[in-house]
Formats: sequence, C-alpha cells, structure tokens
Amino acid sequence: MPSYAICPLSNVPIRSNSSDKSEIVSQLLFGELAEVLETKGRQWAKIRCIWDNYVGWVATNQLKAITPSELSVFREHFAYSLELFQPLMADNEVIPVVMGARLPNFDGMRFKLDNTVYTFSGQAVFPEHIKPTAEFILKIARRYLHAPFLHGGRSPMGIDAAGLVQMVFKIANVALPREAAQQVYIGSIVDFVEQSMPGDVAFFENRTGRITHCGIILPDSEVIHAFGSVRIDKIDHYGIYDRSAKRYTHRLRVVRRMLKTEATPRQVKRRVSGHISNQVELF
Repeated sequence: MPSYAICPLSNVPIRSNSSDKSEIVSQLLFGELAEVLETKGRQWAKIRCIWDNYVGWVATNQLKAITPSELSVFREHFAYSLELFQPLMADNEVIPVVMGARLPNFDGMRFKLDNTVYTFSGQAVFPEHIKPTAEFILKIARRYLHAPFLHGGRSPMGIDAAGLVQMVFKIANVALPREAAQQVYIGSIVDFVEQSMPGDVAFFENRTGRITHCGIILPDSEVIHAFGSVRIDKIDHYGIYDRSAKRYTHRLRVVRRMLKTEATPRQVKRRVSGHISNQVELF
C-alpha cells in the first residue's frame, strides 16, 4: 500500500541522498504533495513529488503523513498563494508560506490540515480561475525579481533558473519538469529568437552542449532569469548579454513556446495591471 505525505512547512529541502550533508536538488513548498517510495531508518524518506515526478530524499520530520483519500482531495481542491510571504494563522501557531505554496482544500479564507484550522488572508488563486496567458506569466515572473539564486531553490527566498521557470508556469497551471534539460523538450520550437514572444522560454547551453540554464522571454528583447539573483538582461541570437559587465554570460541553444495560445506582443507590453483571474488582481 503506497504512503503519501504533504509538506507542512514553508519550504523543505529535497536532497540527492539521505544525509544532511548531501546536495539540495529541489524543494517542497507548503502544501505540496509527495509519494513515499521508501524509508531509511526513522530519519529519511525517498519521495516522488506528485506534480513533476521528481525523486529525492527528505527528512521524515519535515513531512506530514496523509491518507489516500486526503491525497485525492488535496490534489483536486487547492489554491496557490500569490504573496511573496504571508503567514498562515491558527489558534496557537503561525506558519509563513511563500508564493506558489498550495493551500489544500482552501475555501477562500481557511483550510484544515491535521485537525488544525488555518486562516490565510493574502492573495490566492484557484487553478480553475487561471488563464495561462503571456501577460499572466510575465506578471508572476516579475514578482520573483531580486530573489537570490539558490541551487535547488523554488521560492522567493532562494531559487535557481529552472526552478523559476517551473514555478512561474506552475502557478499559471502549466506543468513543466524540474530541470532545464527536461523542460527543453516541452512545447514547440521557435525558429529564431527574433520570432519569440513574451512568455516563451529560452534555453542555454554550457561549453559541452548541455542545457544548464533557462529564462522567460520579456518584451523588448529581454529575458528574466536566475543568475546571482532573479534579474532582467538583454537577449539576442548569441545569448544573454549582461549590460553592466558588458559581456555575454549564457549561450543560447533554443527557444520553446510553452503556451498554446499567446497574447499579442502589443497586449503584453501594456503596463502590468488589472485582473489575473476572475477574483484576483496583481499589484
């Protein structure tokens, strides 16, 4: 009988091995779900993330066991937090959560987890209210600006390039794999970067030809990506150009279009404002 778990903390490291000294390869955010594949003693669990099938090791005291019936409910009924940081309030506790956290079985004000009722008063969006447009993608992406780079990170407190792309599209209800080398196989190819549209994803290679970096195309030949921090740089057919350092930092390999329908560039260039869903407004 498989066992399942939910992340009960703001963010939890997923490691390459069952040791606190091993590399952090990804993170679980509050409310995200996992299948427990195996355990090692009482301290470690090998898990498979439900949303992207990523496999790694998590400390068992940073997971909360849930039943298969709870898993079924939590997978279908939830909202995403749109706040960079926002506390969950309960009678005797406060849990800070970050943007992209899942609020399981959320009713618009509160939810219940393990007999504790939590209240969330920040901005949240239900998946059924999301229209995955380029405008929405760019609004979410810009909210991560200046987040520090952290290998394996997926939150505003620390995020890597593939984590930024995955989280932005995840909030927009578009599922992408965890690694850039896997994301590059999703979507359709854009033949030339000059033909790219805001919301497309650019992928970059290292000297051996391996895809190691990615970013989201913005209007005016710019790209938002995580490099030292989440930042905006120029992009052309060579790659990413750092204007302050006056040099190219990443070599372009390919641009992919992840969205089935896109807003026109003129629409996306309008000042960021207005409703992002039927009930939620950014900025």
